[in-house]
Amino acid sequence: MAKLYFNYAAMNAGKSTTLLQASFNYHERGMRTILFTAALDDRAGRGVIASRIGLKRGAHVFDDETDLYDAVRREHARERLACVFVDEAQFLARAHVLQLARVVDEIGLPVLCYGLRTDFRGELFEGSRWLLALADEIHELKTICECGRKAIMNLRTDETGAPAREGASVEIGGDERYTPLCRRHFIERFYGGYDRAR
Repeated sequence: MAKLYFNYAAMNAGKSTTLLQASFNYHERGMRTILFTAALDDRAGRGVIASRIGLKRGAHVFDDETDLYDAVRREHARERLACVFVDEAQFLARAHVLQLARVVDEIGLPVLCYGLRTDFRGELFEGSRWLLALADEIHELKTICECGRKAIMNLRTDETGAPAREGASVEIGGDERYTPLCRRHFIERFYGGYDRAR
C-alpha cells in the first residue's frame, strides 16, 4: 500500500544522499522513479539533486505554480512510475503537500519527501508543517552536534560567523552558512541561554 513519507533532519544529515540511494535501488531493479527538487535551490545547478559526498542526479523542479499531482499523473501515464521522490521538501506549499497526498491516495504511488523540519529560528517551514500533519510515516535522519549529541536545529551565521537572528526564513546555503546543533547549543548560541529564550 502506497504511503506519504516525510524524512526530516537537520543540515548535513545526508538527506539527499539517502534519497539518491533509494531512487538508485528502484532503478537497479528496473523500476522507474521521478525526482523533484525546489526551483529556488540551485546550489548544484537548476534541477539537480546533489549530495555532499558527490552523488547527483537531474530532477524536475517545483515552484509555487507547479501542480505536482498533475506532473506525476502525466509522467505515470507516459511510462509507469514506481515511486516519487521530493528533495528540499521544506519548500513545499500546503497545496503541494495535498497534491502529493493525492498522488498516494488516487494514483497509488509511494511518495518519499526529504527536508528540513525547522528554519534558522527554530520555526517550522510550511512544507514541513503540512508533511508532519499529513504524512503516513515520519522518520528522522540523524546527524550530530559538535558536542556529539543529536543535532535537531540549524544555526545560520552571518559573514562574521555570528548567529543570524533576523532575515528571511528561506536563505539557500550550505556548510558556509548553517551549522547543525543540538537543542542546548542552539539555545545558547541563538538566544544566549535559556533565561533569555522567551
